[in-house]
Amino acid sequence: MVLEQSSNTYSVNARRTDAFDVFNCGTYIGPNPYLDAAAFVFDFALTGHREPLPLEEYVAVIGDRYPQLRDQTFDSYAHLFAQTALELSKLEMDLHFHRWSMKPLEGRHRIAVQALHGRTSRAVVYGVWDWFEAITKDQPFNLSDQIEVMQGMFRQSVYGGPTVYALLRTAYEKGIPTFYLWDEGLMQYGYGKKQVRGVATTFDGDSHLDSDFTTRKDDCKAFLSTLGFPVPRGEIVISADEAISAARRVGYPVAVKPVVGHKGHGVTTDIQDVDGIEIAFDHAVEAIAESDPIRVIVEQSVRGSDYRLLCVNGRFVAATERRPAFIVGDGESTIEELINQENRQIARTDTPTSPLGKIKIDDAMENYLDEQGLSLDSVIERDRTIYLRRVANLSAGGLSIDATATVHPDNIILAQDIAQHFRLTCLGIDVIARDLSRSWRDGNFGILEINAAPGVYMHLKPSVGDSIDVTSAILGTFFESGAAARIPIITFNRVSISELQETIDHILFQHPTWTIGAVCRDGVFVNRAEKVLHPDYNTNVQNLVRNPKLDLLIVEYAESILEREGMFYYGSDIVVLNNPTEMELTLTRDVFDHSTIVVKEGDTVSIRRQGLMEQYRLGGSEPFQRVYLKELATIL
Repeated sequence: MVLEQSSNTYSVNARRTDAFDVFNCGTYIGPNPYLDAAAFVFDFALTGHREPLPLEEYVAVIGDRYPQLRDQTFDSYAHLFAQTALELSKLEMDLHFHRWSMKPLEGRHRIAVQALHGRTSRAVVYGVWDWFEAITKDQPFNLSDQIEVMQGMFRQSVYGGPTVYALLRTAYEKGIPTFYLWDEGLMQYGYGKKQVRGVATTFDGDSHLDSDFTTRKDDCKAFLSTLGFPVPRGEIVISADEAISAARRVGYPVAVKPVVGHKGHGVTTDIQDVDGIEIAFDHAVEAIAESDPIRVIVEQSVRGSDYRLLCVNGRFVAATERRPAFIVGDGESTIEELINQENRQIARTDTPTSPLGKIKIDDAMENYLDEQGLSLDSVIERDRTIYLRRVANLSAGGLSIDATATVHPDNIILAQDIAQHFRLTCLGIDVIARDLSRSWRDGNFGILEINAAPGVYMHLKPSVGDSIDVTSAILGTFFESGAAARIPIITFNRVSISELQETIDHILFQHPTWTIGAVCRDGVFVNRAEKVLHPDYNTNVQNLVRNPKLDLLIVEYAESILEREGMFYYGSDIVVLNNPTEMELTLTRDVFDHSTIVVKEGDTVSIRRQGLMEQYRLGGSEPFQRVYLKELATIL
């Protein structure tokens, strides 16, 4: 769907000294006449207001940032602009964009670049335009600052969360259709009766009761203890005085954390005395939402390293060690200066796909430094390592280390035994242990908490060690392949309501229990029941494929719809074209190896099945409809 349109009025009037012009911008949410994927489409032209530099000078400057472009051959400024826009679209976050197209028109080129979030893609194209103009005028251009702004736009979008994007990328690679349900605030994977909906790693088949239970850390730990799993002894308190008394009963060292929390917020470990309890209690309370009651856990602090064990569908798939943020002294710099130096590392770009986040300076860090007799102004001797937090909070700059291959079989069984008690697709189990390669039965092992919606990027891109493809395991729970996420789709370029209804009747005669969704320019139907036709055509298509009962989809895509909105989906099982225009012939582009294509031009009918072509003339009054109805047998 074209989300936005702009003429060249703004660009010509406001930028009369520019050498280049970008105009007629629009976003398609799916395949369109210019690209077989969602795309940002725009026109590019020379303005004539300023003479551009020789093409190779732009290549030289852009090649310093993107060396992969330096050795390519470009036949026009438009070609270079398109390739540069595609590279910048990745936002130095490894976004999965690699498709683009360019079509010469009178006095301009129409460029399409694969996209996901329209506002970010627009900023990318305008950023490249600004870069080209800066090169032309020999002016400095801070591309890094521009990229940081665009990364922020993407992160604020529904797709920008690291877990959501990781799942989205894997779905794209596996051919699993995916789209966002704005009204529900959910991602949908698959079409019709094959669909699964979810938020990050929580899905519609998960038990909301079990999910809620995992947030009640006290009850959940009591349950795990009843099952005989190793859980540190602890108590729930509502005041600092109660916390001090509980610590005496539990025995130092202790850990303090809010009953309801996430991402390690409000957690303090290895507390040795009353002063530490008071500080930790206040820290825990700060992490509790204002609407929630003050309930804080005081429990035994087991010594060891912090690990996350991830189970998918009851099976262990990955383990990651999490270490607190730290710095290494050089004998000259203060701790704050060392933190700033560390934060400038490329690995700490703090994007959804970077292996490390920025080290954050806050009261919890300064309090922990104070306990060590240090401050942000302290100069640390060379090669001395200083940990900045008690808790291995990755969002505050902690380190993730893949530990999957080292986990002892007993610990794998333990994780799976826990996971199989919950009807949850994904379960993160946080434990503390001396060494995961040793059995939990040997002691020095404690289950800290379990998480019903665990993040996955620490496993996909750890700071140290191998990547574990956990998103494939998650989506593989629902779909063996991309084909398993799809329902049959029949696409027409031209079909009347009467022909649509006859086609529905033909299918229902063979499959009377099916639910068939169908839409043409004049109506939308579920079986023979007519529904409300939305003025936005692709909204009708989405409303059908989001129906969890749908067995088959029939859609008309005429030239006017293709040009204005593009398609909602990729891939048809049968394409039926009746005297198609050049643009409507693009419907034959987005098909599968098994697809059937039926094309009528005049009285000649061509049928292509699995690469084989058959052609014949319609005889007498033989209706074209009879021809394509016979072809439905290939998918019914």
